[in-house]
Parts: sequence; C-alpha cells; structure tokens
Amino acid sequence: MTDELTVLKAAEHRGLASPSRIEALRSFVPDMATRDPDFDALTILAAKLFKAPIALVTLLDEQHQWFKAAFGTHETAAPAATSFCAHAIEQPEGGTLVVKDAAVDPRFAGQPFVVGAPFLRFYAGAPVFIGGEAVGTVCVFDVEPRSEVGADAVEQLAHLAHLASSLMRLKQETRERALKEAEISREEKRHEMALDAANIGSWLWNIRSGGISCNLAMTRMFGFEPSTTLQARDIFAAIHPDDRLAALARLRSAMANDEEYDGVFRLAKGGRWVLGRGRVHERDAFGRPTVFLGINIDVTQEQASNQRTRLLLRELNHRVKNTLAMLQSLARQTLRTTSDPELFMTAFAGRLQAISEAHGLLSDHEWGAIRLSALINKQLAPHVRDYDKQVEIHKDEILLGPDQAVGLGLVLHELATNAAKYGSLSRSTGKVIITARRLHEDGMTVLRMTWVEVGGPPVSEPERKGFGSILIERSLDKVMGSSVEVQYLPAGLTALVRLPL
Repeated sequence: MTDELTVLKAAEHRGLASPSRIEALRSFVPDMATRDPDFDALTILAAKLFKAPIALVTLLDEQHQWFKAAFGTHETAAPAATSFCAHAIEQPEGGTLVVKDAAVDPRFAGQPFVVGAPFLRFYAGAPVFIGGEAVGTVCVFDVEPRSEVGADAVEQLAHLAHLASSLMRLKQETRERALKEAEISREEKRHEMALDAANIGSWLWNIRSGGISCNLAMTRMFGFEPSTTLQARDIFAAIHPDDRLAALARLRSAMANDEEYDGVFRLAKGGRWVLGRGRVHERDAFGRPTVFLGINIDVTQEQASNQRTRLLLRELNHRVKNTLAMLQSLARQTLRTTSDPELFMTAFAGRLQAISEAHGLLSDHEWGAIRLSALINKQLAPHVRDYDKQVEIHKDEILLGPDQAVGLGLVLHELATNAAKYGSLSRSTGKVIITARRLHEDGMTVLRMTWVEVGGPPVSEPERKGFGSILIERSLDKVMGSSVEVQYLPAGLTALVRLPL
C-alpha cells in the first residue's frame, strides 16, 4: 500500500494526472495502448541518431507509459510515475531531457530499470505536444553511460518529437473525417431509401458533360440497370416518340426562360406515364445553365383513374412545385449561412427530412387532412431521448391541411433541433410542453399553439438571427393570417403559433 501511495504522489507531483493533459491525450490518441507501425520509422531514426540499442515513441496516462512504437525491445508498457519520460514531459516544447549516467543521477539512481535488468544508464527524450499539452515522448536508451552527447543529435530528437506530434494530429483528423463522412453517407442512404420507397426518381444533369446522376427509383422507372452510366441522350431516348419532342421543347423553354420545367409523358418501354418536374440549379458566370435538378413520379394509375384521382394529381402537382421551390430556397439559404460543406449537408438534410416526414403523413392520407398529434410525433421523436418523459402535450383534436402541415412541420423541426442542441432537450432532465387549442377569433377558427421549454440551460436572446430562426418565423407565410413569435425567456425558449384552420 505504501508503494502505491508513493507512486500516486509522484504521478501527481509531475502532473501526470493533469485533467487537461489526460483530455488532450485521450481525445487525440484513443487507442494509446495499441502499437502503431506508422511510428516505427521515428524509432529507427532516433536509434540511429544516437547509435542507441533502444528507441521508443511513448504515451503517458495517469498510471502507464504505453509504447506506441518500439525499437530494440518487445515490452509494450511500463509504470508511468517512475519512468524517465515522466521527467521528460516537463521539458518545454522543442526541449529535451538528457541523462548521461542514470546510476549517478539522484532522480534515477534507484529506479528498477537502472538497478536491475536491463540496467539502463543513458537516456535522451523529447516531449511530444498535442493541443499545448505534453502527452508522451520520443526517446532513446543505452545500457552504457555517455560522457558526451552531440548537440545535433539532441536537436534532431526534438524534431522527431515534433513529427510524432504532427502525425498524431493528422491521424486524429483522419478519424474525425471518416466519422463525418460515414454520418453523411448514412444520411444520404436514408434519403435515398425514402425516395425509393415513395417511388420518386431524382436526377441531376451535368449539362456540360451530359452525365446524369440519379437514384434507383429513377433507373427502375426508366428501365435501366442500376449500374448503368447514363447520359442525357439515354433519358430522352427512353421517352415515347410521340411525347419526346414536346417534352424536349418544354425543357428547353424552361432552361432559356429560367422557369420551372414540368411535363407528363409516356415511356417508350411499357407505355407508363411519368410526371417530370425540375429547374436549372446552377449557372456559369455568363448565365448559361450548367446543372439541372429534377424529379420524376410514375403517374400511370392517376392518368387512367377517375375525376377524384385527377383532382389528386393536380394537388400533387401543386405540392411538388411548392416542395421543389422550398428545397431550392432551403438549399440556397442554408448554404448562404453555412460555408462548411459537411455542416451544410447536416443542416440541409435535417430540413429535408422534416419536409419528407410531413409529405409522408400527407401521402398516407391522400393529401387530405392529417392530425396535429401525428405531425408533432413525427417531427419531435428523432430529437428526444425519452418521448414520454420529455414531451408533454395538451391539445384539442385538430386536423391540418397540406400547406399547414408542411409549414408547421418545418417550424416544429427547427424548434426541436434547436432544443436538442442548445435548449431543454439537450439535457435528460429537460422537457417541452406543447399546448394546442382550437379557438374562434374574428369569425374564423384558428389554432393557438404554444411551445414552452423547461429544465434546460439558461436562455438569452441571440445577437443576430440565424437562418433557423428566420425559418421558424416564415415557414407559415403561405397560410394567410398565420404568425410565429419566438420569445427568449431566461427559463427557456417559448414559441407562440397562430394558424387559421
């Protein structure tokens, strides 16, 4: 027990247990106990510089000294507090610790590896810094003492420690980039699955190269193999000859006049009817279109059905047009306020999912009215850890039309996203209280809904409004007489919604 206390006191004395140092170490090198061959070259260079039989790249936590790379030994770890390197990390960045003869140095004369095998005598170590904290060393050992040590070798050892630090930072950045790319890939996969489940074909036309990028629903709809590399001419050739010229004329007119393209045409194979929508997404410096974005929906049954289905089709046309315009606006506004492509993808994907959830509910009810409770559940569930405990709802039974559902769905998404990041839903003890009542005001029926956050961190009004705040206030602009007011109360954010029914 006495020996353990001595080691702990020694560790504390030399700052091995410093919280900031340990945090830097574990955040940049989570796998510190695992050998990494990427560092082997540094140990070989260090050993040759000093003509030493042993060289290490080490990492030190509170109790252990881990050998990330080793030359001349098969050992993988040693106690941290009694190690040479625990002294070396006290050196400033760019400095080194040189022990010419450990047997006569009072700091090391009694160390186990000095008085016992392998009877170490010479040591030179340079600290490895990450985030301003010394987390390890590049060091060499010899069993023979030395009377002189070359200044050039000592300087080069410090350079090797700097290289080790750079390599650790690079590997951490690579890990983080891989995680973010995997997250974006998962989001893209979810969106692709949603569109595929809805049998909506999406496509992006690079006008300069003629290449077409599209989802599986699109290739399936037009009768192509999923792995086929498509050109615009392949898509045009798949349209029925009787409808091809009219479809191309509408497309050219939309591109020339900066208008939205829309058209219904048959496919050459099978004669199925397809509804196409799209518009120019990007233009060059001279105003010439370079990228065209579009969607296709199989409307065969709608074309052949009765008047009710034709009315539904007109409503669907209106919805697709509004949705495409909304997606264009959301993409532009999100990109305008987010310069980082990865952050843009995250923010835009969340808003796209909110629209998709509302459209899914409307589609289930044939673009008629949907229940407010279903919309609330769809938009809040992804952002809440325990729905029953963190969401309290007091409501009347209220039905929403398409414009109301899409607009209110975006409002709820932005409120829930903000609450999960910064507000009450960022804590397990926080909750959201929603009250929704049907009232009669000025001869009309309106929804009065309040969103109240409690149990979260203190709230203060931001100095400037971000796009999320603007989106909350303007998502219901299509519904005349509607309004959204956000209040930043100290106890939590509160939103007041008025929506004519």
